Amino acid sequence: MSTLICGSLAFDTITTFDGRFAEHILPDKVHILNISFLVPTMRREFGGCAGNIAYSLNLLGGDPLILATLGEDGQSYLDRLDTLRIPRTHVGQLADSFTAQAHIITDRDNNQITSFHPGAMGRAHELPVPLDAGVQLAIIAPDGRAAMIDHAAQLAAAHIPFIFDPGQGMPMFDGADLRDFIAKATWVAVNDYEAELLVERTGWSLDHIATQVQGLVVTRGEHGCRIWSDGGGATDIPGVPAREVCDPTGCGDAFRAGLLFGLSSGWTLANSTRLGNVLGAEKIAVHGPQNHHLTLESALRRMAEVYGAAPQAL
Repeated sequence: MSTLICGSLAFDTITTFDGRFAEHILPDKVHILNISFLVPTMRREFGGCAGNIAYSLNLLGGDPLILATLGEDGQSYLDRLDTLRIPRTHVGQLADSFTAQAHIITDRDNNQITSFHPGAMGRAHELPVPLDAGVQLAIIAPDGRAAMIDHAAQLAAAHIPFIFDPGQGMPMFDGADLRDFIAKATWVAVNDYEAELLVERTGWSLDHIATQVQGLVVTRGEHGCRIWSDGGGATDIPGVPAREVCDPTGCGDAFRAGLLFGLSSGWTLANSTRLGNVLGAEKIAVHGPQNHHLTLESALRRMAEVYGAAPQAL
């Protein structure tokens, strides 16, 4: 059975700033902000939330199915999916658009400034959820606004459980939109910054949001995550120490792959997030969102080392 990943496929241009953004951005001058950062290193990587999640889920032996759009320059991404043996049956390609492009600057504290050109992603709503593909679980990751709304509605109508992961797409939605997503979703996953925005825009506390879904996950970087499950209170899941900190790009997507694998295997939300923490720690130790390598067996060993036990994989 497949896990449907609705989200973006993009090319990431990743650069590194040797200083700290906070030392160059004056809070009382942001209304006249005009600043340039010297970035001595630059890499071009395959990225996008759907591609990143599918990459890590594939490493675990999962069955990712991507629903996304590429532009006229997207053939190299299609070739990569073929090399990775990730199905591209539901990946569209548009002849009159560029593939989505992210330009990311990371400072020495791993803070990031990102600009994003949506390109072909803006027409991802033209691809419907494949209801005949044996999908048992899905995620609505950052994508075009219409695509996120339409795909969530299609999944809900088909009674397919899904994670709502607004991510960088949060600014596209007002409180009514977000409350509607939550009403349709089975789980909600956000980072701690996005959690504050979600509370502000919906007017709901995290405790209240947790009562609307089976599970709520708030990731907290190196500190792990906080979860609410099946109407219970908040529980903190400690993070997994990384062997090295190189590049945070794609860590959240790696976490979500672990989360999806666990949920699709019938694990508890707590164990699913523990696996997600392992994947996030593995990803941050390498540059780029799709260059880390692990197996399910190695991930389970690391999980057992940190948490004392790991569930049996299906």
